[in-house]
Amino acid sequence: MADNDNNIGDKNGLKEEKEFKRYLITAALPYANGPIHIGHLAGVYLPADIYVRYLRAQKRDVKFVCGSDEHGVPITIRAMKEGITPQQVVDKFHAIIKSSLEQIGVSFDIYSRTSNPVHHKTSQNFFLNLYEKGLFEEKESEQYYDEKAKTFLADRYIIGTCPVCKNPNAYGDQCEKCGSSLSPEMLINPRSALSDATPIKKKTRHWYFPLQHYEAFLKQWILEDHKEWKNNVYGQCKSWLDNGLQSRAMTRDSNWGIQVPLPDAEGKVLYVWFDAPIGYISATKELISNWEDYWKKDDTRMIHFIGKDNIVFHCIIFPAMLKAHGDFVLPDNVPANEFLNIEGDKVSTSRNWAVWVNEYLKDFKGCEDVLRYVLCSNAPETKDNDFTWKDFQEKNNSELASIFGNFVNRTFVLMHKLCNGKVPVLHGDVMDELDKALIEDIQSAKTKVENAIEDFKFREALFEVIDLSRKGNKYMQEKEPWKKVAGNDDAGNNQKLIDNCLHLCLQLTANLAILVNPFLPFTAKKMLHLMKVVDKILDWKNAGSIKLLSVGYSLRPPEILFRKIDDKEIETQIQKLKSGLVKPENADTKTNEQAMPTVNSQELTANDQPLKAQIQYDDFAKLDLRVGKIVEAEKVEKADKLLKLEIDLGFEKRTIVSGIALHFKPEEIVGKQVVVVANLAPRKMRGIESNGMILMAENAAGKLIFVNPDEDIDAGSGVS
Repeated sequence: MADNDNNIGDKNGLKEEKEFKRYLITAALPYANGPIHIGHLAGVYLPADIYVRYLRAQKRDVKFVCGSDEHGVPITIRAMKEGITPQQVVDKFHAIIKSSLEQIGVSFDIYSRTSNPVHHKTSQNFFLNLYEKGLFEEKESEQYYDEKAKTFLADRYIIGTCPVCKNPNAYGDQCEKCGSSLSPEMLINPRSALSDATPIKKKTRHWYFPLQHYEAFLKQWILEDHKEWKNNVYGQCKSWLDNGLQSRAMTRDSNWGIQVPLPDAEGKVLYVWFDAPIGYISATKELISNWEDYWKKDDTRMIHFIGKDNIVFHCIIFPAMLKAHGDFVLPDNVPANEFLNIEGDKVSTSRNWAVWVNEYLKDFKGCEDVLRYVLCSNAPETKDNDFTWKDFQEKNNSELASIFGNFVNRTFVLMHKLCNGKVPVLHGDVMDELDKALIEDIQSAKTKVENAIEDFKFREALFEVIDLSRKGNKYMQEKEPWKKVAGNDDAGNNQKLIDNCLHLCLQLTANLAILVNPFLPFTAKKMLHLMKVVDKILDWKNAGSIKLLSVGYSLRPPEILFRKIDDKEIETQIQKLKSGLVKPENADTKTNEQAMPTVNSQELTANDQPLKAQIQYDDFAKLDLRVGKIVEAEKVEKADKLLKLEIDLGFEKRTIVSGIALHFKPEEIVGKQVVVVANLAPRKMRGIESNGMILMAENAAGKLIFVNPDEDIDAGSGVS
């Protein structure tokens, strides 16, 4: 076994301030089993694009890579349901996703796909590198198998009756109706989603990556060297590391995916979360011949933009893989966002509770930047946030149109009316304190926006841009150039005052174009057109200057930057959202793939389930909840996820079978207090009669936690 616990070393280790020669920015690969919605934009692609556009304006060497994740169980399930091949599914949605991202202005240097031959070869070579070093653990286990379809079944391929709500079409990992987390062993009358046959347990062999061998490295690298990471990222990583890491299977039984490159591995594919992040590497290979400079030189700064449900993969599993391989740089930051809700309810693709980007682009032609603005100004950077159509309308009409757009429009209208359509002279002899204060505001805005973007605080940065336009409106209102018309006793001096006001307002407009460009690129282009200047003016070094537009230069007539959005348009969207809602029991795909579509539904369970249907007190009163103590615990034979627990309820001892074996070792939980549903009807699981259910909570990292009293209490005590 190679030494994997050594310090990170100079290349990837000690946190120090240094100049980076190049930047590699990645945005998580969207799953190609459906279109993208605004939660994906707000969580990942918009903040990544803002940051990249800023870096480009800074003239830094940057590559921005992404692509469609085209392997995994949800794709094969969709293909099965629609009666088409997995390749047809990914071909369809890859095109839709790529087009949507392009039209909304996400400026990837390459948008690739994991079905490309270069990706298959890169992933297989990566696997072989670890295999030949002897780093994998080869294990045999029993998994569900469909004898009729002659294939092993992932959890999502197993359907049965939910033990909680009796939904007859619950999946082996979750019930879509009540939201309960399940395991296949918990289903009543399980059947194969492929053939409807009853699955059996059959032995299979897979290769596991021993994450526990990299704990020391990860603790040093994350908990000590990257304390500057966002709280949600740092905290979730700490939770995983504190609970201890375990070996994780890196292969699956499937006919769809990247074949395991070993002679005795027929029917085995690389686990989608092994090959997906390698997609960043293969995309860079496609993009440039000197790809190794961006992946293997220590003066590269790599940053992963993801949603919170991808933190463990990008901060623990993928870095451990890179470390094991030995040649690659590690991410310097992973600024993960939280989730974006819609109209107060959690985004759910299965219930069609989403605003789809491709549909928005059809319904609001020419309003790409409006959506970018609303999603950035309301981004879920530190907590889950909410999108509402009324707020969308308010932000457009009262902020974009009435503040930013109004300032630019008034400036051009007055420039044409009072200065013959040309940039007037700035007269130093009549400059006053208001003029000087505006110049200071222009200069300081650059620093404020720059600092906020560097800290990944994009909401704050955008606020500073809009606030500068607000200050421009205030300045113009105080100057009132329209009142200082020629023809009175002091006409010459009045014209100088007019010139100064509009000269500074025009220079402010040019600065606004530079500062807003990372956020609203289509608007910045319109402003360049009005000012008759080339893209070079958008270089970040030009921000803060009041010499961007030359005196005497003719400018185009004013154009409206942002149209007002009326109530009828908003009501149409609200009704569209409500009318398209699918009831949970009729849903046929995974719910709650919100900020990051790349999460494999087999592996992570969201801890933010929507509220279930309302019940009456009498329904709740039927539950008999008691405090119990685990006195014995052992693994259930031939069931990877089940533990057999002996629980003391004070008045008697109960045997309860619980699907927590992947989270706890039997010896770790003996002596723990638990809350038990004591009057649940018994049922047999793997031949063992289970008499009750223990209550568990699930944290943001997907780890189960016991629900128990804060202090010792007698076994059998009631819970109310």
